[in-house]
Amino acid sequence: MGDFNYESIDTVEYDVLREIGNIGAGNATTALSQMLNIKIDMKVPNVDLLNFQELPNMFGGPENLIVGILLTLEGDIDGMMMFMLEKNSAHHIVNVLMGRSLTSVDEFTDMDKSAMNEIGNIIAGAYLSSVSMLTNMQITSSVPYMAIDMAGAILSVPAIEFGKVGDKALVIKTQITENDVEIDGYFVLIPTIEGYKKIMTSLGL
Repeated sequence: MGDFNYESIDTVEYDVLREIGNIGAGNATTALSQMLNIKIDMKVPNVDLLNFQELPNMFGGPENLIVGILLTLEGDIDGMMMFMLEKNSAHHIVNVLMGRSLTSVDEFTDMDKSAMNEIGNIIAGAYLSSVSMLTNMQITSSVPYMAIDMAGAILSVPAIEFGKVGDKALVIKTQITENDVEIDGYFVLIPTIEGYKKIMTSLGL
């Protein structure tokens, strides 16, 4: 393929990114279902390529509190991956894991934060594993870092880190339903431009 850039991405390349998002989100949802030992239904994910400055609006604005789990990517692809939930959704998942009342929205304890970190680690690992298998590339991730902060603050990290090599991220919005509770989870995959080129090349584009 020629030089990959975000502005000239064609329909085929976009469809490939969308399919990667669908498969990764499906694997991650299965991993979450197994971890919590509950049935989780997933709607077809919404996949988009967005500017960094557009990302906070997905969470109700830059001042809205969210839970974000960040991992850096290494191996055949360099970059960053984030898994994000609105705070109430994060509470619900942790409460299920801890066997507590599903209506509990107290402040996260240290144990809650540790549990959320592990949930993020398993979900991200399942997502990256599916991408590795699809592309036949070695992709490893760092130890996850969890933050509870305003959306604008959390999302400023990849903007600062990767803004010099590109200003777009692959965003996969996954809506899952557990016990009639709808939870919106967001995967944000931010390979470098070189990483995107490797993905496309590995798939014959």
